[in-house]
Amino acid sequence: MKFEVLILGNSSATPMFDRHPTSQVLNFNEQLFLIDCGEGTQMQLSRYGIKSNRIGHIFISHLHGDHYLGLVGLLSSMHLVGRKSDLHLYGPAALKEILDVQFLHSETVLRYNLIFHPISPDGPGIIFENRTMKVSAFPLTHRIACTGFRFDEGPRARTLLGDVVQALNIPTVYYPAIKKGMDYVDEKGDVYPADQLSLPAPKSRSYVYCSDTVRTVNYLPYVQHADLMYHESTFLHDMVDRAKETFHTTALEAGEIAKETHAKKLLLGHYSARYRDLAPLLEEARTVFPNTELSIEGKWFLV
Repeated sequence: MKFEVLILGNSSATPMFDRHPTSQVLNFNEQLFLIDCGEGTQMQLSRYGIKSNRIGHIFISHLHGDHYLGLVGLLSSMHLVGRKSDLHLYGPAALKEILDVQFLHSETVLRYNLIFHPISPDGPGIIFENRTMKVSAFPLTHRIACTGFRFDEGPRARTLLGDVVQALNIPTVYYPAIKKGMDYVDEKGDVYPADQLSLPAPKSRSYVYCSDTVRTVNYLPYVQHADLMYHESTFLHDMVDRAKETFHTTALEAGEIAKETHAKKLLLGHYSARYRDLAPLLEEARTVFPNTELSIEGKWFLV
C-alpha cells in the first residue's frame, strides 16, 4: 500500500534559490493530503503532476504566511475548474475568518463544500480518522500558535501464502477473512489456522510533520517511533541563539530529536534563505542521526 510524501516547498519565510515556501503532499493509497500551503503551492502541484481536485484534506500548521498564503489561490482555482467534492480544511480557528474576508470581497461563492475543522493549539488530539488512517495534531512552540501533525496508518492485513491457499483450493471469497486473521474451515470441518495460511501483518507506518518550533521536550511524546520524521531545520547550529530568538530549530537539534524519539528516518526542511548550499545542514544533522536526508522539491520520500 502506497505511503509517501512529495516535497512541494522547502524554504523558510523568504523564497530563495528557486526554493518555495513550505508545502507537501502525502499520498496514502491514492488518498492525497496537503500539508501546509505556502505561496505558489498550486503552481508546484501543477509542475509535479498532482491534480488539485484529488486532494481531500488540507492541514495548515499555523498562520505565518509562508505556510498558508497559497491557500486562497488554490481554493479559488479548485472552484474555477469545477470541483464538486467536499474539501476538508484543518487549521487555526482564525483561518476561517481570513478566508471569509477574502471570499467576501472577491464575491466568490465556492461550488463545493469547504468543511472547516478548527484545531486547538492547547493540546494533542485526533483530528481525522477512518479505517485506514488516523491524523493527530500536537502543539509546537513558535512565536504564534502552531501545531504539528502525525499520520498513522491503520492496522494492515496479513499476507496470504498464495501457494498454500491455492493448494488447498480455498475459494477466493475467504481470502479477506484470512487476511484479517480468521481461520478457514473447509466443508469437512477441517480447520486451517490463519497463521498457516498467511504471514503476520506488516507493522503499520507513521509520518510525523514537525512544523516551525523551538526545541523543547514538550512535543516529544507525540512524535515517538516515526518511520519518517520531517523536522524544520532553519539554521546551522552556530546560529542556535538566532534559532531560539525566532523560535526555530537547528539541523543539529533536528538530528538529536530524531535520535531521542527513535525515528527511523529524518527529513530536514524550512531552510533559511541565507543558505544557498544545503550540504552543511545535512552534514550537521548526520553527526548525530546518520539516516537523514534533505527534503528536495519534486522528490518523493517513502514512509
